[in-house]
Amino acid sequence: MVPITSLMATFTPRPFTKRIETLVKTFYGRFGKRIFDTAISSVALVMLTPLFAVVALLVKATSRGPIFYRQARVGRNGRIFQLVKFRSMFVNADRGGLLITSAGDRRITRLGRILRRSKVDELPQLWNVVRGEMSLIGPRPEVPLYVDSYSEAQREVLTINPGITDPASIAYRDEENVLAGKTDADLYYREVVLPHKVKLNREYLKQMSFSYDLRLLFHTIAVVAFPRSLSRRLTRCATKSPERANESLFLNR
Repeated sequence: MVPITSLMATFTPRPFTKRIETLVKTFYGRFGKRIFDTAISSVALVMLTPLFAVVALLVKATSRGPIFYRQARVGRNGRIFQLVKFRSMFVNADRGGLLITSAGDRRITRLGRILRRSKVDELPQLWNVVRGEMSLIGPRPEVPLYVDSYSEAQREVLTINPGITDPASIAYRDEENVLAGKTDADLYYREVVLPHKVKLNREYLKQMSFSYDLRLLFHTIAVVAFPRSLSRRLTRCATKSPERANESLFLNR
């Protein structure tokens, strides 16, 4: 496995076609989305400060190493940035190992399993949102190794800031369990899971709007916090178009 630091040095963004560059040019896409991101993430960071303090103490007390984990990801227009998470793995566990994790991965700490299950480990990415490197809603950022193999069509997902959550994140809420039973988890991720994620996110680009982003944000919260039966329903809805999702979720109750 090639170290991520080497990938950062060799990854070169490819040029986009004119059609892809003009894909998202609505007022919301150009200005409103950033206003929405900044307002929500700033308030959330303040409100979650006590939780951040507790988690930071637990991470430090339960395993050796830093509180936060930073990893190079590919952002808008192919720019590399450092995605931030609460550390959920043992120090240096990612060196020479897979870039993905599956259920039962021994590199994950006992506390890390709780943080991952509850998605609390992702909350520091609100800081990435405030910095303008990420959005609340948008295609999840991948590591350079995976993005470098994208086709030109798949690279449409790089025309906007990556997000903390997206339709693919909801659909693959239990991704670690999906990968757990595979002989070659990395190969299965590359050939099956990742292409499907990209497909869902390309559909998201075509439907992106304030109302759809708001719906996806609430769906994400529900998937994390609500019973599994509702989570399955929301997962199906989130991967449809906004109109069909709205009909399925709010009219057929």
